[in-house]
Amino acid sequence: MKKFINITLVLLVSFFIFSCRNDDDAVPEDVHEHDEIGKVVLTLTNKADATDVHTVSVIGGKADKHLHLHAGDTYLAELDFQIAHDDHYHSSDEIEEEKDHHFITFAPANADITVLRSANDIVRTDGQKLGLRTEWKINSLQSTGKMNIKLVHGPATVNQNYPSATNQLGQTTGGETDVDITVDAH
Repeated sequence: MKKFINITLVLLVSFFIFSCRNDDDAVPEDVHEHDEIGKVVLTLTNKADATDVHTVSVIGGKADKHLHLHAGDTYLAELDFQIAHDDHYHSSDEIEEEKDHHFITFAPANADITVLRSANDIVRTDGQKLGLRTEWKINSLQSTGKMNIKLVHGPATVNQNYPSATNQLGQTTGGETDVDITVDAH
C-alpha cells in the first residue's frame, strides 16, 4: 500500500510540475491581431462628371485594369480595404476603428498628380486625415504613369501635409506596411 501511495504521489507531483510550466517559455503572441487585407478597391469619380467612374481592384498586388485618367480633371478617390472570408471579400472596418494606428501615403511616378485629403476623410485624434478619401488633380500624365499607395500600421509619426498643405501625399516614420500597391494610370 505504501508503494502505491508513493507512486500516486510522484505522479501527482509530476502532473503539477508539467501543468504549471512558466508561460514565458511559450511562443509570444502577435500583439496586433487582425485579418490580413487581401483586396483593395480604388474608386475614382470625376468631380465634374459623376458618370465618369473608374474602379480598380487589386488582389495579391495585381490590379485588374489600368486607370484611364485625363489631364486637367479632378477625381474623388476612395479606398476600400477588404479581407477574405470563405470564398469572397468584404470591407474591413478595422482601418477606421483603429484610425490612430494607421495612415495612408501616396506616391505618383511618371505623373504630376496633386493629392488633397477630403473634408469627409477620417480624422485621427492627432488631427491628421487618414487618407481613405482624397481628391486627385491630374496635372499631367505619361503613358507609364503610376500611383503607389501604402497603408502603414503603427507609424511613430505621420504628416498629412507632406510635401505641402496643397499636395498631401503624406509621410510616415516607423511602423509596418500593411498594404503596398501600385496602380497604373494612363
